[in-house]
Amino acid sequence: MATDPLATVRTEVRRRVAEIRSSGLRLSPLDLHARMDAIRELAAINGLAALEGLARSTAQHALLPGHRLATQSCLDHVEDALDSHSQSDCTAILAALAVRFAGRA
Repeated sequence: MATDPLATVRTEVRRRVAEIRSSGLRLSPLDLHARMDAIRELAAINGLAALEGLARSTAQHALLPGHRLATQSCLDHVEDALDSHSQSDCTAILAALAVRFAGRA
């Protein structure tokens, strides 16, 4: 039976995302940015390109007005990014986010 070499990384990312979600309004934009950047770094080290791109985008949105809604939208796509197997998946995920953001404008 084959084991998933990234299972530990995926579990860690899920734990970190759960902490962000549970912290809610208590996190400052800078704290949120730092936490998402740490997830981005973990993704980059482990070759999870879609998660890296999503985490980078989320970290950037954390510093903008309206960041709470944008961050929740980004976090909604973490599972998609964790299941990704190609760079094109990152493009699709970020495009889905852009559509969601445009619908709120």
